[in-house]
Amino acid sequence: MSMVNLTIDGVSVSVPATYTVLEAARKAGVKIPTLCYLKGVNVAGACRVCLVEIEKARALAAACVMPVSEGMVVHTNSPKVRATRKSTLEMILSDHNRDCLSCIRNRNCELQTLADEYSIRKITFEGEKSPSVYDDKSFSIVRDGSKCIKCGRCVAACNKQSIGVLSFLNRGFSTSIGPAYDVSMADAPCIYCGQCIIACPVGALHEKEESEKVWDAIQDPTKHVVMQVAPAVRAAIGEEFGLPYGTRVTGKLFAAMRRLGVDKLYDTNFGADLTIIEEGNELLNRINNGGVLPMITSCSPGWIRFCEFYYPEFIPNLSSCKSPHQMEGALIKSYYAEKKGIDPQTIVTVSVMPCTSKKTEASREQHQNTDGLRDVDIVLTTRELARMIREAGIDFCNLPDEGPDMDLMGEYTGAGVIFGATGGVMEAALRTVADILEDKDLPTFEYKSVRGVAAGIKEAELTLNGKQIRVAVAHSTASARKLLDSIREGTAPSYTFIEIMGCDGGCVCGGGQPQVPAQDLMDIDIRAERAKALYEEDTVMPERKSHKNAEIMKLYKDYLGEPNGHLAHELLHTHYSPREIYPDSLAE
Repeated sequence: MSMVNLTIDGVSVSVPATYTVLEAARKAGVKIPTLCYLKGVNVAGACRVCLVEIEKARALAAACVMPVSEGMVVHTNSPKVRATRKSTLEMILSDHNRDCLSCIRNRNCELQTLADEYSIRKITFEGEKSPSVYDDKSFSIVRDGSKCIKCGRCVAACNKQSIGVLSFLNRGFSTSIGPAYDVSMADAPCIYCGQCIIACPVGALHEKEESEKVWDAIQDPTKHVVMQVAPAVRAAIGEEFGLPYGTRVTGKLFAAMRRLGVDKLYDTNFGADLTIIEEGNELLNRINNGGVLPMITSCSPGWIRFCEFYYPEFIPNLSSCKSPHQMEGALIKSYYAEKKGIDPQTIVTVSVMPCTSKKTEASREQHQNTDGLRDVDIVLTTRELARMIREAGIDFCNLPDEGPDMDLMGEYTGAGVIFGATGGVMEAALRTVADILEDKDLPTFEYKSVRGVAAGIKEAELTLNGKQIRVAVAHSTASARKLLDSIREGTAPSYTFIEIMGCDGGCVCGGGQPQVPAQDLMDIDIRAERAKALYEEDTVMPERKSHKNAEIMKLYKDYLGEPNGHLAHELLHTHYSPREIYPDSLAE
């Protein structure tokens, strides 16, 4: 590898010739502030916050896009650099809604952090603010144009997902960011993956908050509140309380939720184990009876919307299974209600999810029964739950370790835990399908070929009881597009089963997870760190295969009957339909 020698703030450093000044400075232990830059997503040099002074150059240069060169001498902290950065920040703030104390990103805003670091106490460039839109019509995402700094990170994140719903609109002073025709996010072909929220450095994009609904239900003596939590949440919520990235906090998470005052507390891993039984049997039925193959998982609501909007011809390939939290919600209002003698009309089901698209998923018409009861009434993101925990004055880090309620729907296996990482659903399914096809308890059941984030598309091939099973795993809708295009064009192998997650890395990096500052993302792979926590929990579980969940087996024996049976289909399965991308009426 060709190396380059340069000096940054008096420190000599040797770096690969492909490095930018920003990357070289990081290696030299020098922090250069950034705002529009987001590693692997947005490299534009547009905000000008990362400007540095380079000897013999005529002008300051944006460090995030400036390539290194031999003998380069860089100053990142000269009076000229500091003054320019401060003026740039003041100009950005002059057009920014500065209600910081009531902003959802207060104390976790990259612009606020920079304003503090550069001791900005007044704004020199006060004047008219550019026009803005406040859009809260969707179930999932709120867009507040008054907070937008036009950094373009959300646009780049949406393009990286191969969606392209968000773009720059208008020109000059009237520039804004939004969907085509400036329609509401509710009317755009958005999949609500929330990666725009994760990318946003300020409060211009955030989830539609529902925590007040949960507080109201908890305080209502006529309501019975049942809360469930997804596996990916335990791998990330600790970050909200200062713990290292990827710290597994399962015990403290359940202790905190119990202290909020809910009536019942379950783990969505039970629903994940149940999904494997239903989905695994559906796959076997398709293999044995000439069903549509490859079968594609249906756990990720962002991916489902992507399929409905952009690849409707693959809808027959989708598993008819509801996602784990929807299955569990349906059972809470039927099986649980019956066993506990509780009127399901009084039950409020709350799902804590790493995903903003789950909010829209819960509102789907298909996810309610004939009495009009929804499987899931309220969906909270990981961030919303963290805010509730802080509001309740709970000292999260010093809580004892506790578990979920263990009656009826409390047991779960390691297979359910790994659902939150890319490849986890596939591996969990293979653990069960392999045992069924081989008709024995296989001692080797870790399918590491479908793990990891190095590749957007992963493949594996197995021979089980004489049957060739070829599988593929795709994470992010951009990878899904590549995979589906290859299938449509006839260049892909004949897959049997495909797992698709809408977000890069899987649910551990869903749009409802804690936001990570761009400066930290330069050094860590958050996808890998959070996934480690789930695989760690998998290894310590007494049972690691979904079909060994005793409460799942009891559920079938006492209530559902057989997998994929009549009642199971009524409660646990659904259907999907093509969606129109942009109706002509929106352009009128």
